[in-house]
Amino acid sequence: MSIRIGLAGNPNCGKTTLFNELTGSRQHVGNWPGVTVDKKEGVYKKNKEVIILDLPGTYSLSPYSAEEIVARDYIVKEKPDAVIDIVDGTGIERNLYLSLQIMETRIPMVIALNMMDEVEQKGDQIDCEKLSHILGVPVIPVVARSGRGLKELMDAAVAVAESGQKPERMKLFTEDLDNSIRAIANVLGDENFDENWWKAIKLVENDEVVTNSVDPAKAAAIKDLVDEANKSAGGDAESMIADLRYQYISKLVKDCVKKAHKDHVKTKSDQLDEILTNRILALPIFAAVMYGMFACTFSENFLFIEGLLSPGKWLEGFVGNLWGIFADGMIGLLEGMGASEWAIGLAASCLDGVGSVVGFLPLVLVLFLLLSFLEDSGYMARVAFVMDRIFRHFGLSGRSFIPMLMGFGCSVPALMASRTLESDKDRKITMMITPFMSCGAKLPIYAMFAATLFADQSQTVIVFSVYMLGIVTAVASALILNKFAFKNEVSNFIMELPQYRIPTFKSVMIHGWEKVKGFAVKAGTVIFVSTVLIWFLSNFNFGGMCSMEESLLAYIGNGIKWIFAPLGWGDWRASVGVVTGWIAKENIVATFGQLFGGISDETVEAVMAGEEALPAIGEVFNQVSAYSYMAFNLLCMPCFAAVGAIKREMGSWKWTLRAVGFQMAVAYVVAFLIYWIGNWMV
Repeated sequence: MSIRIGLAGNPNCGKTTLFNELTGSRQHVGNWPGVTVDKKEGVYKKNKEVIILDLPGTYSLSPYSAEEIVARDYIVKEKPDAVIDIVDGTGIERNLYLSLQIMETRIPMVIALNMMDEVEQKGDQIDCEKLSHILGVPVIPVVARSGRGLKELMDAAVAVAESGQKPERMKLFTEDLDNSIRAIANVLGDENFDENWWKAIKLVENDEVVTNSVDPAKAAAIKDLVDEANKSAGGDAESMIADLRYQYISKLVKDCVKKAHKDHVKTKSDQLDEILTNRILALPIFAAVMYGMFACTFSENFLFIEGLLSPGKWLEGFVGNLWGIFADGMIGLLEGMGASEWAIGLAASCLDGVGSVVGFLPLVLVLFLLLSFLEDSGYMARVAFVMDRIFRHFGLSGRSFIPMLMGFGCSVPALMASRTLESDKDRKITMMITPFMSCGAKLPIYAMFAATLFADQSQTVIVFSVYMLGIVTAVASALILNKFAFKNEVSNFIMELPQYRIPTFKSVMIHGWEKVKGFAVKAGTVIFVSTVLIWFLSNFNFGGMCSMEESLLAYIGNGIKWIFAPLGWGDWRASVGVVTGWIAKENIVATFGQLFGGISDETVEAVMAGEEALPAIGEVFNQVSAYSYMAFNLLCMPCFAAVGAIKREMGSWKWTLRAVGFQMAVAYVVAFLIYWIGNWMV
C-alpha cells in the first residue's frame, strides 16, 4: 500500500530542492517565491511505495492567492498520510507560524529544519531535540541542497505515516476562546472532531472559504458562537489567535534557539542589496546585467575583442556545421538508395526546416543557463522589488514582474505563475502582458534576422533591444489596461527577499537541459510535422505538384498578405510565417528555412563565417521591415499552448479572447509605428 507525503512550507524555503533530491525529478528550482505554482508528484527514489507531492509555497492555511489555496486544499481535504513541513532555519520565527497551523489539522507531520548549513555559518544554534519535545513532532535538521539529513527525514516521515501519529492539540488559546472553538466544532458535528476543530478555528478567523461551506441550517448558531468568541477576545478574535500563535513561537524560539549575535548584523546579502537595490544604481545595473547576458550569447566580438566569438555563437557555428554534415549525409544516402525525386525533396525540406531550429539550440542553452544562474542566485527577486517602483505607477505590483521574468523562458509556466498574485486585477493584466516577454521559442527568429541583415557589431544590440521592447510594451500596456479596463484599482506589494546564494552546478544544468530538451522535442514533433505540412502545401495545388508560387501555401499567403502590407512585409512567404508561428514560434524559422532556401552547404559556411544566414530574406525584408516583423511576432498572439494556459488560468473564453485581441492589436500598432517611423528616420 502506497504512502502519500506532502511537502509544505513557506515560499522559497527549499521545498522543490528537497523534492528533486528525494524523487530525482527535474522541477526547476528558483531562488525566489512562486516557482512552484501547482502540486507536483514524484516517487521516492529509495522506496517506490512512497509518493511525494511538492505543494506551492504558502505562509499560512488562511490562503489569499490561488496557489496557496492549492496547498491548503490538499492538506485539509485530501489528507495525505503525512506532511513534511519544511522550515527555513534562518527564518525560523516566521516559518513556524505555518507549522502551528498544520499541527492544528492533526495530520501526522514531520518538521524538516532546512538550510542548517547557513544557520551554522552564522554561528546560531538550534536545539532540534528540545524543539521536537515541545512541539510533539519529529524535527530533523537537513540541508536539501547537499542531501544532508534526508535519509533520517524520510525514515521519520514514513514512520509517522505508518503509525498515524497525530500532533497533540496545542493549548495556545485562552480558556474562553478555547471553549468557543470547541462549541463551534460540536455544532459542526462529532463524526470527525479533528477536522471540525480546525474548521472552527477558521470560522473564528473569518476564513471566507470555510464560512461559505457551512451548512445553512447551522449557520445562525455558528454565527452566534463566533460573535461570542469575538466578544471574549475584545472584539477581534482573529487578531488574538494570530497574536497568541506568535507569542508561543517567540517563547519557543527563545527556549530552543541561541543566536550568535543578538543585535542585527549586516549580512553579505544586506551589503549587496545596498548596491543592487539602490534607487539610482539598480536599474542601470539590471540593464548592464541583461546586456552582458546577451553579449555572452550573441556577440561576434566577445569582450570587445575583434573576431572573438561568444560561447553562444561558437556553439551555434559548431552545431550548425555538424547538422550540415548530417543533412548532406542523409541526402546522399537517399540518393544512393535510388529514392524518387519527390522523396529526396521532402527529406531535404524536413532537414532544412528542423535544422533551421536545431542550429539555434546552443543560443537557447547559453541564454537559459545564464538566466537560471541569475534566478537561483536570488538576484531576480531583487529585480521584482526594484521594478515595483515603476510598476506601481502603472497599476501593478512588482510581484507581477516574476511571471513576466519567467516568460523569458516559456509563456506557459509564466502564465501559471500568475496564480501567485493575490489581486484578480493583477492576475488578469499580468496574463495579458506576460506573452510580450520574449520566450525562448522567439529567440531563433531574432537570431535569424540578426545574422542575415545586421552587421556583426550590431547583432547583440538588435536582439537586446527586442527583449527590452517587450518589457517597455508590457509596462505601457499595463498602464492602458489599468486606466481603462480596471479603473485604476490599487495593487499592494509584499514580498520576501531570499538570501543571495551561489547556485549549484546541478540546478543550473538541470534548468538549461530542460529548456534545450523542450526545444529538441518540439523540433522532433511539432516542427517536424509542420515542415512536412509546409512542404506539401508549398509544392502542391489542386492540380498536383507545382512551383512554389502556384502552390496552396502561396494561395493562402497571397490571400492574407494585404493585412500585413502596411507593416512593411506584404510578401506571401512572410505572411505564412506569422500563421505557422501561432502553432509554435520556432515554426517561423522552420518555415523560412524552406521558403527562403533552407540550410545549404553554402549557408552553413556563411553562418560559420559570420555572414548571412538566409540570404534570400534580403529580397523581402530590409532592416526596418525585419525589425517590424520581429516586433510583431514578439507581441502578437502567443503559441496555441500559451493560449490554452490563458484559458485555463482565466477560466473564461471571454477573457481569453479579450487577451488575444489585445495582444494582436498591440502587435499591429507597434509594428506599424516601427516601420513608418523607422523608414522616416532611415
